Amino acid sequence: MRILQLHSDFIVFKPIEKEINTAEEATKEEVRVEEVVVLFIAVEAGDNTALAQRAIDDARAFLGKLKANRLLIYPFAHLSSNLSEPSTAFAVIKDMEAYAKQKGIETFRAPFGWNKQFTISIKGHPLAEMARSYTPTPVTAPDVQVGGEGKKDEEPVSAALKAEDTMKSYWHILQTDGSLVPIEEFKFKGQSNLQKFANYEIKKTRAVTQMPPHVPLMKRLEIADYESGSDPGNIRWYPKGRMIKSLLEQYVSLRVAQYGGMEVETPLMYDFNHPSLASYLHRFPARQYVLKSEDKELFLRFAACFGQFLMAHDAQISYKQLPLKLFELTRYSFRREKSGEVVGLKRLRAFTMPDCHAFCADYKQAKAEFMERFDLSLDVLSNIGLVKDDYEIAIRFTKDFYTEHKEFIAALAQKFGKPMLAEVWNERFFYFALKWDLNFVDNQDKAAALSTDQIDVENAKRYEITYVDEKGEKQYPLILHCSPSGALERDIYALLEKAYREQITGKAPMLPLWLSPTQVRLIPLSDKFLDKVTELAQQITAKDIRVDIDDSSSTLQKKIREAEQEWIPYIIVVGEKELESGTLSVRIRETKGKQENLTTEELIDKVSKQITGKPFKPLPLPLYLSKRPAFHG
Repeated sequence: MRILQLHSDFIVFKPIEKEINTAEEATKEEVRVEEVVVLFIAVEAGDNTALAQRAIDDARAFLGKLKANRLLIYPFAHLSSNLSEPSTAFAVIKDMEAYAKQKGIETFRAPFGWNKQFTISIKGHPLAEMARSYTPTPVTAPDVQVGGEGKKDEEPVSAALKAEDTMKSYWHILQTDGSLVPIEEFKFKGQSNLQKFANYEIKKTRAVTQMPPHVPLMKRLEIADYESGSDPGNIRWYPKGRMIKSLLEQYVSLRVAQYGGMEVETPLMYDFNHPSLASYLHRFPARQYVLKSEDKELFLRFAACFGQFLMAHDAQISYKQLPLKLFELTRYSFRREKSGEVVGLKRLRAFTMPDCHAFCADYKQAKAEFMERFDLSLDVLSNIGLVKDDYEIAIRFTKDFYTEHKEFIAALAQKFGKPMLAEVWNERFFYFALKWDLNFVDNQDKAAALSTDQIDVENAKRYEITYVDEKGEKQYPLILHCSPSGALERDIYALLEKAYREQITGKAPMLPLWLSPTQVRLIPLSDKFLDKVTELAQQITAKDIRVDIDDSSSTLQKKIREAEQEWIPYIIVVGEKELESGTLSVRIRETKGKQENLTTEELIDKVSKQITGKPFKPLPLPLYLSKRPAFHG
């Protein structure tokens, strides 16, 4: 059981819609509770009544310290990916409520199984925010041996990760003319998204306290879901989601190949005690998965750096071949993110990361390459469906680097055309001298990094990567680390969050047409038209457009409504009139269902123009809806 405990001035919540079929009955009325300790609770597999009572006893003791006696039990499933069955979870929640009331606590409970909207005001004292975790029986974590036989230690944490929590940052806004303005002096008028991003970065509060909108969307649209049989942060992908992810993989790989990246493949795991790797681990701010094989301690890679650097170490490189560009689409990279930060597709422990390294002779060459990759990254995201209004950029460097390369940094800012958040350090601790990362700001005013690039000034020497210069002498190159899209799972998170935001503003939420699992839905007016509609579907499919047919027994109105709920871009009802005239009445989602009369050839041309230049994959599910299983109940 996982509990987020918040001492609150008040909480206001309102049930919006049932999230599961077995949700309890509840009214959609707003509820306000004041001066209350809120328990956000995820019931996990194996939790029972005894555990529920233990949690309430702890909460009761906490209430005693506060001299308070009001408790709200709030079911909150996404604190864990190891959830119990809904019926068991509901029973445990009700046991907690009954036991709390039995102990004389004034107890409230939010309805189980509902997607709820809430607003909360948390008090400011040191004990106001606490996290609790309970297991039915004591569990002893396996020892992790690092750095010598028989040595028991905590989960290994890199020196860089520890430094990230303690090092002093100086925050500025980098303006488009290259000047730095201390953040407390900057006027954020017209820059509300940048202000939200700055607040998020400076506070470094990554824990999630409410369900992001993309989580119910990824489930309802049958894109992805949590996998209770795996470690948290490892996601199951349904056919629609796998197709979307595969198209992104193909698109980014194609763009990097056009840029000149040579695609390679490297191992998933590496020796913890390899001298170069061990040194690098402590310069990279990430937590590792650790495993043991025979006499070796191994870690799962969190980027493609390790394999590409070892490959470059063994290569014979001339200055004539620089910049040398190696690329890998890592499926998967692994990072042991904190459990309270793992949520939906935003922050995962296993993710797909396009990773392109460029080995450059000197700063002049590195800066030119850096600029080209900056353009590549912005263009890749734009074609995925994320434009400059959707994100903000953070750029990070030392004071000395800024002084030495001010014109270059100003050129980056001018190219972006919007102010950037700048994190400035007195001295360099990480392996990079300069880094930028592009961040999507979501509906909870939290951010997630997508594209990034870095100028690495350490690892060539660490891995003994050299090239032969004009004089025949060996030199160490600079290394650029770029992911032009960032983790592909995060791209999908950003697209779903963006669609939700557009829905709030009155637009029809949808995915980009080239990523929509079904691009055209055909609805026969009755079964007697099914054969002709199938012929029509085959005609459209032959032009690399994904078409399906709703042959279910539902009413016409329900079929149209369900197509809209699936975000189908083009919906066409086909009957006698359409077949005889050859003209189709097409409902276009982008224009909120506005109908347009098109011939089949005009429809094909309209769709094809919007997806030209993008990868194509066939329909990921059977043509007929009656043949499809329901992956999410």
